[in-house]
Amino acid sequence: MTSTDQPQVDTSGFNTNSGPSGLKITDMRIAVVGHGGWRWPIIKLYTNQGIVGLGEVRDGASARYALMLKSRLLGDNPCDIDRLFRKITQFGGDGRLGGGVCGVEMALMDLAGKAWGVPCYMLAGGKYRDRVKAYADTPTRPDPEEMGKALKGRMEMGFEYLKMDIGVQIANRHAGGVVSGSGIAESQTLMHPFTGIQVTDYGIDKMCDYVATVRDIVGYEVPIASDHFGHMGVESCIRIGKALDKFTLAWYEDMIPWQFVDQWQRLKASVDTPVCTGEDIYLKKGFEPLIEGRAVSIIHPDLATSGGILETKRIADYAYEAGIAVALHQAGSPVVAMANVHCAAAIENFIALEMHSTDIPWWDDLVTGLGGKMVQGGHVNVPDAPGLGIELNEEAIEEHLARDSERFAIYPRGLFEPTDEWNALDAHDRVWS
Repeated sequence: MTSTDQPQVDTSGFNTNSGPSGLKITDMRIAVVGHGGWRWPIIKLYTNQGIVGLGEVRDGASARYALMLKSRLLGDNPCDIDRLFRKITQFGGDGRLGGGVCGVEMALMDLAGKAWGVPCYMLAGGKYRDRVKAYADTPTRPDPEEMGKALKGRMEMGFEYLKMDIGVQIANRHAGGVVSGSGIAESQTLMHPFTGIQVTDYGIDKMCDYVATVRDIVGYEVPIASDHFGHMGVESCIRIGKALDKFTLAWYEDMIPWQFVDQWQRLKASVDTPVCTGEDIYLKKGFEPLIEGRAVSIIHPDLATSGGILETKRIADYAYEAGIAVALHQAGSPVVAMANVHCAAAIENFIALEMHSTDIPWWDDLVTGLGGKMVQGGHVNVPDAPGLGIELNEEAIEEHLARDSERFAIYPRGLFEPTDEWNALDAHDRVWS
């Protein structure tokens, strides 16, 4: 065959602006967006080829958790996602402590996708769906009729999956509903088995009355998940769960701390409603005891804690082998929400993605590339643009910077200011001899 017989390849659609093998990280900067008492630190990783990767530290965590990683990343190729993730994994942990590592992983995925010209879900193995179902978390109302109307309003917006809180506060509004009810506020700083709080049969009846009113308004057309039951022992959780089983809720979330696998096994064996936990667990190895023990019906990772896109995909695949479904927890800006969308697209055993932003009018304005609102008809279309498929609207970011907070000392306070003081750290990072 002569050279003229070779098939001709059309290269007009290829990205010729990036040479992935020569890509290097040159800088990291952060801007912290605020909403109410919350903060969303948005990461920008810069490169020698002008490509910028976007990530996000988990809601409520410190931007410093990411900035301390900067010196470990400068000069490295962001396309080496797995190598860099292993390099920085030791600097994360359960809860908000994993926020920096996970936010950087998202930015690495965004950069690699942009460099290679493919969406992030392709780097995670490809997609199972073109649309990702979203579930709307809805702030609680003391009046069950108001709660029911609020959930009905979500349905009218197109949501096909809902969530509400069903806490001990409902029982505590009635005299004799809760034992040690005066300590509920203080109990938030104690793990559930140590609070001494119990719910009485009367209190459980009042919780059931509340849910019955909501179900009468909403009906059984869509699933309703439940969260924030309060800090109490597993025995009260079992009694509440058995009483609420008749309402066919989608799941009972975080009734007890995720660390107590034997208590989750006991709870799961005692109720007929799926049980769910996982938003504070870091890495696949953190989920393994729950999955291996078949202690939950659904795992609920937050990829801003669990390890980012690729690690959460690994967690989901491991759960799949145990017959356990996956819902994704998310309560941040459109950056982390879109990272979740790509991850959800690549997960076969996926149920729904949490959206906390439904009532924030400017939330979608923080990024471009959505073609309107991110959530439309209760779903998010999976983008085909390279990387995460979005870019920042820096005017909107600057308008909504978190400059003051009752809960946190905001840092940094400006819009992607220089962070040269983080370029070098005096540290010996190796964890083996």
